[in-house]
Amino acid sequence: MRLGVLDVGSNTVHLLVVDAHPGACPLPAHSHKAELRLAQLLDGDGAISAKGVDQLIETVEDALQAAEDKGCEDVLPFATSAVREATNADEVLDRVRTVTGVDLTVLTGEEEARLTFLAARRWFGWSAGRLLVLDIGGGSLEIALGIDEDPDAAVSLPLGAGRLTAAMLPGDPPGPDDVRALRRHVRAQIARTVHEFSRFGRPDHVVATSKTFKQLARLTGAARTADGLYVQRALNRSALEEWVPKLAGMTAAQRATLPGVSEGRSGQLLAGALVAEGAMDLFGVDELEICPWALREGVILRRLDHLPTTDV
Repeated sequence: MRLGVLDVGSNTVHLLVVDAHPGACPLPAHSHKAELRLAQLLDGDGAISAKGVDQLIETVEDALQAAEDKGCEDVLPFATSAVREATNADEVLDRVRTVTGVDLTVLTGEEEARLTFLAARRWFGWSAGRLLVLDIGGGSLEIALGIDEDPDAAVSLPLGAGRLTAAMLPGDPPGPDDVRALRRHVRAQIARTVHEFSRFGRPDHVVATSKTFKQLARLTGAARTADGLYVQRALNRSALEEWVPKLAGMTAAQRATLPGVSEGRSGQLLAGALVAEGAMDLFGVDELEICPWALREGVILRRLDHLPTTDV
């Protein structure tokens, strides 16, 4: 069957269309993205502005049309931290439902971490042993650890690259004091969670998902996206540490000229790098592997797990 998963995130609204069957690898058939930057459309009270809601509705309608055009039998819609934390979330969800017919499921941070972990587990398989999975989104950082398909520990921290950039890095390039303050803030937040994970033992394999980690890996020498989905890509902490001060001294426009860095993400790359560096350091990770699958694939896999065989 052909499924669409509609991800309303802090940076983008992303429709991923896959051909999927229980027990088989979901095969991507189409991708439709819009850089809405919902987290930046909040007013002073933390509510999504009327303009932001209108743009969200328009973007969802475009995604629904794309899903119909590509022959999706069903669309699985969900929203993450930008909607979850908006002070007018209920009103936004009601308006989206009324106008588009889409009932957005708002995932908790822990649910995000668990579904992303499921995707990584399925990608790497049981031979990977105990997995530590890191994911940096626009609004939050998810961390999960476990040896089964459901992690033993899963947390979500308000350390998304877009959120931190907007709140703590006002300059372009940012001032050294702001960079140091952000570094301290990030590490203090992550350090509070380390004990929760360490009691389950050292991971056998550390992996990361998300655009931020993919761009950082490419920046430090990993293969291009064009080289294929199954090429192994890694991020080395020492190489990342060399790049952090370089990124801090660049403007967003200068970062956009770097290998693998998109113009739309260049402004928040430094914050993402500080989060990645802090997480790798505090969890004692020298190198991690990039996982091509993430939250959207986790949502699809969970749906397939609960799909009666008579439906396929």
